Amino acid sequence: MKKVLFLFIVLTTILTSCKQKDKCADVICPIGYECIDGTCEGSTNNIKITSNISVNTTWTNDNVYELSGRITVLNGVTLSIEPGTIIKGQVGTGANTSALLVARGGKIIANGSSSLPIIFTSVADEITPKQVQNGNFISPNLDANTSGLWGGLIILGKAPISASANEIQIEGIPTTDANGLYGGNEPNDNSGIIRYVSIRHGGANIGNGNEINGLTLGGVGVGTMVENIEIIGNQDDGVEFFGGTVNVKNLIVWNPGDDAIDTDQSWAGTLDNFVVVCGSATDHALEIDGPEGTYLASHTLINGSIKGSYEAEMGDLRACPRGSFSNIFFFDFPDPAINGGGDFSISNPTNNTCSTDNLTNGVLTFSNLQVILPSNVALTSVFKNGTDVYVTSVTNRTVGANKSVFNWTWTEQANQLIGF
Repeated sequence: MKKVLFLFIVLTTILTSCKQKDKCADVICPIGYECIDGTCEGSTNNIKITSNISVNTTWTNDNVYELSGRITVLNGVTLSIEPGTIIKGQVGTGANTSALLVARGGKIIANGSSSLPIIFTSVADEITPKQVQNGNFISPNLDANTSGLWGGLIILGKAPISASANEIQIEGIPTTDANGLYGGNEPNDNSGIIRYVSIRHGGANIGNGNEINGLTLGGVGVGTMVENIEIIGNQDDGVEFFGGTVNVKNLIVWNPGDDAIDTDQSWAGTLDNFVVVCGSATDHALEIDGPEGTYLASHTLINGSIKGSYEAEMGDLRACPRGSFSNIFFFDFPDPAINGGGDFSISNPTNNTCSTDNLTNGVLTFSNLQVILPSNVALTSVFKNGTDVYVTSVTNRTVGANKSVFNWTWTEQANQLIGF
């Protein structure tokens, strides 16, 4: 009897032990994580970045770098990132949201290539360095509309801004962090190189409806190179300019949750050759705001192709917008009469006609705009406030972006550029 009882106890112990080990049987963890007692924990392969970059540093493409929170490249320091490197942000909310911030006086040299782009994404993304090196830039497990899994890339500089002061705190960064200041009096300021970079699944909410943009450029100077950029599935704007003088070339934004391209505070640069692919949550393809202080400057958007969605609007130009918009092609937008979307409009601030006055006075200009409209929709019902005279309704475009330069992107590999 004692032997039977002993065997029963042993079997019970073994079975209990097996049940405990089985807690991970149905758990699938992201690459770089392991299941411990039923929970994905720790990083087994990724190099965790847990503190600010305070000395010149290089990240290499044989590793995956994991942002454990808001990581700042400090004043006087350069972070170099090799082509083909993957950076993944941890999940976080509020002040703990992961992001890479380049402070004023800091530099980032993220100089990727068409065959080896640099990818910023979430730890939930299972993309690997080997996959990138093999030329496959598509996430193996996340959809392109998955958003808000981490923060984003924030570059701050010393170029002029039009705000309440010459330098202010960037949105998305707590005021307790002095590294969040941007603006100044150095139009030629140089924050480094951002080239062949794909930014994905960002825009985490830090509180009170305040999300981080995929790429934030605050007071960034013209000495900075920003070329061949892809932004996918960001919960807030794809890219937002807060003043500065930086020029951007070859930009593609797919599935933004708010606006694709947002300009503020008298940004004085040029965006040349851009593509927007609106998603189901996109608000505006273009949101153009005017100055917020006494400094007045204008920017240029040229050679763009913009594909709409059922809810998205072409453009909202407001609060005394300034700038030049030319060679832009719009298509696949809805009839505004059906759901209120799809239009291109200029709106004046309350008790102030400066927006339409800027159009009349040549401070705000349009040329060579083309659109493919739904059948029986008039230009005047889509392009409002006198902008219709600058637009031609076409069946085949003769203006717009050169999409061939985007053959390195996930957007192209997912066949999203058909019709551009």
